Amino acid sequence: MSEGSCLRFETTAVHGDKGYDPLTGAISFPIYQSSTFRHGGLNESTGYDYSRLLNPTSEEVENTVAKLEEAKYGIGFSTGLAAIDAVLRLFKPGDHILISDDLYGGTFRLFREIYSVYGIKHSFIDTTDLDEIVRNINENTKAIFIETPSNPMMKVTDIKAAAEIAKLNNLIVIVDNTFLTPYFQKPLNLGADIVVHSGTKFLGGHNDTLAGFVVTNSDAIKEKIIYYKKATGAVLSPFDSWLILRGIKTLHIRMDKSQDNAIKIAEFLRVHPKVEEVFYVGLPESKGYVISKKQSSGFGAMISFKVKDKADVAEILKNVKVITFAESLGGVETLITYPQTQTHSEVPQEIKDRLGVTDKLLRLSVGIENIEDLIQDLKKALG
Repeated sequence: MSEGSCLRFETTAVHGDKGYDPLTGAISFPIYQSSTFRHGGLNESTGYDYSRLLNPTSEEVENTVAKLEEAKYGIGFSTGLAAIDAVLRLFKPGDHILISDDLYGGTFRLFREIYSVYGIKHSFIDTTDLDEIVRNINENTKAIFIETPSNPMMKVTDIKAAAEIAKLNNLIVIVDNTFLTPYFQKPLNLGADIVVHSGTKFLGGHNDTLAGFVVTNSDAIKEKIIYYKKATGAVLSPFDSWLILRGIKTLHIRMDKSQDNAIKIAEFLRVHPKVEEVFYVGLPESKGYVISKKQSSGFGAMISFKVKDKADVAEILKNVKVITFAESLGGVETLITYPQTQTHSEVPQEIKDRLGVTDKLLRLSVGIENIEDLIQDLKKALG
């Protein structure tokens, strides 16, 4: 769509980058389920040679995600972790990266168990504390990796302030924007250099596909990331690209509805006698509330809560009926997860204890069901 840069978020989400297939006029962008493409002759190409390098369907979703983030470039990957893996290949042995201490267990594993073997150094710090960021920068520090809101404790880092510190020290800022999506938060506009997404989650929105994205305005970073994708082959397939395109069409509607439900559920949980504490950035008493209001247009649909009695955990997970006990997040269905043994199982217990990821913590990804049904389900499960 030639006028795409002038369109508002909702319109771009519905229509995508091109708006339709220019070849056929198809409104639903086609699935170009082809691994290779015909050449007209020597040194002649349609621009598509091999789908590991570029595919029309994958290109459409990459450009759509870039537009939603108000960025120049989007690069698709087979999963969110594959996207983060490509970003980490920007660094060399001896480089040091500061990382939000509270973050998805898979990202933790990638830093601690995989890239540390190859000499990429890291420090897990509280990136919500700007002084702690400054204290941990050394001569080898090259980047700050921020997850905000964090998983699962919903800690909020001031992206703009962190980016200002980074620029003074010649560091790049990487932000995982999975929880809020570009509908509620645009980290590049706040000074970040790279945004990563697990497209599996809210972008896809239906728990039916896997995807990841790297988004940037940097020509140099884009070229390197595309090369890493070409070399390693962790590409986003045409069919999965189409599923993400389909999901994005309703992203804004789903995010608004899920957030409305999340606010009501958080308010219900905060006064329940069996609940010790609720972690949701949309509650005014949340430590991240003020910063969220400043840097984001919404609070999202992720809630964690701590019960007073550990025995209630098993009862809740067994007794929910409308809410589903399952890993992952970001779909239309409300899911409940036990970070202790699921998403954060490989994080050392002493780190989990320090962060508050205890055996009494549960995490909710709030969906778009009827709110009364969800609250009634929680009431019965909590007993």
